[in-house]
Amino acid sequence: MEQTTKFSRIISGAMTWGSWGKKLSDKEMIDLMHHSIDCGLTTFDHADIYGSYSTELDFGAAYANSGINREDIQLITKCGIQLTRGRDNKVNHYRYDKDYIIWSAEESLKKLKTDYLDLFLMHRPSPLMHPGDIAEAAQHLLDSGKIKQFGVSNFTTSQVAMLDNVIPVEGNQVEFSLTHHDPMYDGTFDDCIANKRMAMAWSPLGSFFRETDEKVERIKEAMGPLLDKYDANESQLLLAWILKHPAHVHPVIGTTNKKRIEQSAAAAKIDLELQDWFTLLVAAQGHDVP
Repeated sequence: MEQTTKFSRIISGAMTWGSWGKKLSDKEMIDLMHHSIDCGLTTFDHADIYGSYSTELDFGAAYANSGINREDIQLITKCGIQLTRGRDNKVNHYRYDKDYIIWSAEESLKKLKTDYLDLFLMHRPSPLMHPGDIAEAAQHLLDSGKIKQFGVSNFTTSQVAMLDNVIPVEGNQVEFSLTHHDPMYDGTFDDCIANKRMAMAWSPLGSFFRETDEKVERIKEAMGPLLDKYDANESQLLLAWILKHPAHVHPVIGTTNKKRIEQSAAAAKIDLELQDWFTLLVAAQGHDVP
């Protein structure tokens, strides 16, 4: 399995661009797209549910007026989560029948004003999903050129293996950060390396800036000497820690702040020394390695 599309090392997450966050205007979105691309972030990550099903539409309207060549960017989106917000659902749930997946991809194409998606992900696993239904939908979308690659998000290794029996799974986007490192230990990244799947990390800064617990305090203390050593800030070290993993993890950053986008891009140039990487891991875990 080979990755046929080149995605940027760090991915720009669009979740907070619309009504779930900054409520950027058309002009502001265009400006942010160009700035992201100038910084090397050419991949934009979406999901149909963002903005209660409105952010893809807002982004697409801006993109259509941006003057950006489609071949110069990569678009990722996801489907499967059914919210009560923005749709006539009685309860939040998941839906993965063939017709729905195809319809959802086509809706995203219309909203994003594009003919194809570079990567189309099943957003969260459903206890009722059947691999055959998903595979038929994905194969139809691949054959028609509407998607270039198919993948998943938040799937366990056994769920990925179940799907991979019937359709190539070319990526898995999961929660991963210095404060949430389960994918290194539950087989997720082992699977990505072994099967050449693209690994992506949502919430790559973890709880570092949200919490003031003992874990964060330990990490801050361990980071102290490294800030000067690498001439970096805390966010950059958190990203550099992820980027060192051999699964070639692509962090999906959520900021809309131009300066932080520039700084995030620069993190890709930081190569943490081996013992510095483990110093941060030990601080996060609160104990020495076994």
